[in-house]
Amino acid sequence: MERIARDIDHAFDLLLAIPDDPRRRLYEAMRYAAIGGGKRLRPLLVCASCDLYAVDGPAALRVATAIECIHVYSLVHDDLPAMDDDDLRRGKPTVHRAFDEAAAILAGDALHALAFEVLADPATHADPFVRSELCLELARAAGPSGMAGGQMMDLAACAAPMDLATITRLQQLKTGALFGFCLESGAIMGRVPPEGRTHLRGYARNIGLAFQIIDDLIDVEGSAEAAGKAVGKDAAAGKATFVSHLGVERAREQARLLVDQAIEHLTDHGAEADLLRAIAGYIIDRDR
Repeated sequence: MERIARDIDHAFDLLLAIPDDPRRRLYEAMRYAAIGGGKRLRPLLVCASCDLYAVDGPAALRVATAIECIHVYSLVHDDLPAMDDDDLRRGKPTVHRAFDEAAAILAGDALHALAFEVLADPATHADPFVRSELCLELARAAGPSGMAGGQMMDLAACAAPMDLATITRLQQLKTGALFGFCLESGAIMGRVPPEGRTHLRGYARNIGLAFQIIDDLIDVEGSAEAAGKAVGKDAAAGKATFVSHLGVERAREQARLLVDQAIEHLTDHGAEADLLRAIAGYIIDRDR
């Protein structure tokens, strides 16, 4: 994780060189959001998936950078007053607090666009059909059938009670869809057809739900210092979560079960899947 974090920071440093013109503040806001901090879990999943199919390291890192662009943009926008209205992210003031709302909105917009610029560049893959599929699948994962749709459901969760099935669907969209892209991206780069990716989608679905359950537990039991963001917000807002429905112990047990199931999806792989197995274990041991 530390190596991937350094590589991603270096990639953003190169991509976001600050120009000597009136766009300077935009680039500064993008760099502030993207460089330093964060788990870099999604880029790590991309690289681990690419390991399964012996994808070239620099090419894998480009896809990893693209997914982090989408993730960071979503955090910048989620933190805005119109959405979650947060003041702290990754242990420092949120972008709209450090800059202003206009700069934060534009920084998120620009990071979203940058993701597809990176994927569409021939440096990512020589085959234009591979690049096209990467763009298509990331758009699906980030849009109304994925992350954005899940965020809309999350906003609605404060206004009306949700049952466990609806919360599961919400998190499959908000978190799981991007995890799904991370896992499938390696197979796409390795030219594996969709029917050969079922196990990767299963792994992503399981760890995505486990990840969110642990997030809910951190919100209940964790500290803002360790998490790098505010905690206790779900209960204060009256939002239904896995923990509010299951209780702390049952939720933790469910997360462990999901991680075990995720690892079972990798039984046809050997040592090349060890990093994915280790990531699954990390999911339930983290405190941020």
